[in-house]
Amino acid sequence: MPIQVISFNCILKNKAGRFLSSTYNRDVLNAIEDNHNAPLGGLAKGLQNLAKGEKRVIALTAQEAYGFYDPKKVILYPRKKLPPNIRIGESITIVSKTGVHRTYVVLQFHDSLASLDGNHTLAGQDLVFEIEALEARSATEREIADSTNVVSSRRLN
Repeated sequence: MPIQVISFNCILKNKAGRFLSSTYNRDVLNAIEDNHNAPLGGLAKGLQNLAKGEKRVIALTAQEAYGFYDPKKVILYPRKKLPPNIRIGESITIVSKTGVHRTYVVLQFHDSLASLDGNHTLAGQDLVFEIEALEARSATEREIADSTNVVSSRRLN
């Protein structure tokens, strides 16, 4: 399948039809990664061969979207290592000893610890993407090469 550069409006809803968000996505390189566990891999597949002006509804199961909610991604973290003004519900990025960046949401404060949730906020939810293509064209070799370099460097981290 040809790799495309697409610009599109997107309305995101849950399976029950409740509005979650809307976005305008400009010049997105639509390539399916070899990693079948990549977040939103099902969306990338659903956007294949999109034509300008086309509208699509792409429904993803939780597994195809951001995965199932994993209680093992909730951690206890020392409060003294958090910013003093952080509040419940706020996000924080923590760098592990190996240099990996992970984003967490503060769930609860305890005496000297805080419960942090590393799950994506939409983990465990079936999602519906209502797409309207504003632009769609074949990607250039340079765009594909630049994207491959970014993906390769991310895999090294």
